[in-house]
Amino acid sequence: MLYVIVGDDRPDSLAERLAARPAHVERLKALLNEGRLLLAGPFPSIDSADPGPAGFSGSLIVAEFASLEAAQAWADADPYVAAQVYEKVTVKPFKKVLPA
Repeated sequence: MLYVIVGDDRPDSLAERLAARPAHVERLKALLNEGRLLLAGPFPSIDSADPGPAGFSGSLIVAEFASLEAAQAWADADPYVAAQVYEKVTVKPFKKVLPA
């Protein structure tokens, strides 16, 4: 089943985000290589694809996991959690309707 993971960034966490990004992206690439990643990306803090020093307000990941518990465990082990980039992480089941 698909699950959505939303991480809300802690204010002023851009430096920590940038430092933890390589490890975060490697985990996403592993999901992608397994055919389990639907989409992933950050929320720019301003209306710009490259927010520069304004940074990001969080991230969205939609991926397939065996259960809600497995999705939560994966999210809890994210390098952004360890680096205290995220101040809150929400994991919910997700039903993709469109595009089919």
